This record gives sequence, C-alpha cells and structure tokens, in this order.
Amino acid sequence: MNEKKKDSDWSASEIKAAVDAYLKMLALELSGQKFVKTEENLALRETALPTRTKGSVEFRMQNISTVLMKMDREFIKGYKPAKNVGSNVEQSIRAVLIERGVQPGDPKAPTADEEALERRAAALQKQKIKEPPKGIKRPKRAASSRTVYVRDPEVRAWVRNEAAGHCEGCDEPAPFQKLDLPYLEVHHVKPLAEKGSDQVSNAVALCPNCHRRCHHSNDSEAFTKFLYKKIGRLTPE
Repeated sequence: MNEKKKDSDWSASEIKAAVDAYLKMLALELSGQKFVKTEENLALRETALPTRTKGSVEFRMQNISTVLMKMDREFIKGYKPAKNVGSNVEQSIRAVLIERGVQPGDPKAPTADEEALERRAAALQKQKIKEPPKGIKRPKRAASSRTVYVRDPEVRAWVRNEAAGHCEGCDEPAPFQKLDLPYLEVHHVKPLAEKGSDQVSNAVALCPNCHRRCHHSNDSEAFTKFLYKKIGRLTPE
C-alpha cells in the first residue's frame, strides 16, 4: 500500500516524535546552525519510528510544514509543504504543535520573507479589504545577507484589489493567475532603499513588463512621473 494512504494510521506517539524532531531542526535552522535531514530521518527511524520508511518520515515532515504554513509560522525551507494533508492528520499535528507552545501567527503581520508576504497578501486579497491599510511609513531593513525590508501584506492585497486585475501602468489585464488571483507585482514608486514608504500612497500594481520598465528602461523617470499623474492615491514623498 502507498505510504501516503497509510498516513492516517500514525499513532499519537509517532506524531509527537515527528513534531519534536521537526521543531528541533527548525530551531537549528532559525539560529543559523546546520543539520543533515537524512541523518535526522535515520535517527527517528532507529528510535521512535522503527516501522516507518524514509519516505514516510519525509512526507510527515512535509505535512508538518503545511500545518505551520497554515498557522502563519516559520517552517523548514528544505521541507516543502505537502499539497494534501488529511484533516485528521492536520488536526493531530496542530494539536501537538500547540501543546509544544507553537501558537498561530498573525496573518496580517508585516514580514520581510517574500513567500510569507505573498501568501498572506493573497489570503487578505480574497477577503476584499475595503479601507486602505495604514502600512509602514518607514520600513525597516531585515537582518539578511541581502537588502530586504519588512512590508505589510495588507498594503499589497489592497493595492492589487484596487487594480481589479489590470496593470495600473498600461491598463492591460494581468498576464496570468497565481494563487487563483490575477498576477500583478506591487511596485514602490519611491524605492524603500530611498526611504520610500510601504503605504498605498507609494504603491502600484503593475504587470511584470511595466514593473521592469520602472527599474530598467531608458524612460523610467518619465514613466514614474506618468504613474504619479495617472493614479490619484500616489503622493510624492
């Protein structure tokens, strides 16, 4: 029988062992320490999970990533969230995580992580935020090997909803769908690196082509002035 079909027969003690091992690895990753997934997998199978295969344990770790993602918490980057997790399995994992002190995060919380920002913005976009969010007047740089800023997912969601599926630069429809929503990129007219805000008065929803135009074209300055003139909510900072 396929291992994925047998996921529901994991005992409570097996779920707890898997979650504990996962949280140990997550803590190492978040603190910048290295670990070897295959070694942790083997250690689990030699102790708490002797009847499970390497693939079964791997899939369980992906399940845990899925639940953490749904809880708006950090998850191990090397364990891509599984697309399908049974409701009973999900409830069991969530219960153990909460028992271990992992509480659901704030889906509206600003973040510098692009994946989390996009996921939160998509969820908020589907809620149809009516009032313009406050945003962040002076976004802070996050600790990283590259320059990244903490941004507000509500701003990204609201600006995209205002665009109603069309680029605010060229008025063309979004070129494709992502997360079941029209794909538009949110551009800060005054760059965050130049102390621009992460607020709706400094953000526009653009197709990828217009977004690249803002950054790389010969007429980028003229196009930026055009955006200020075209979109009423934008205010020079």
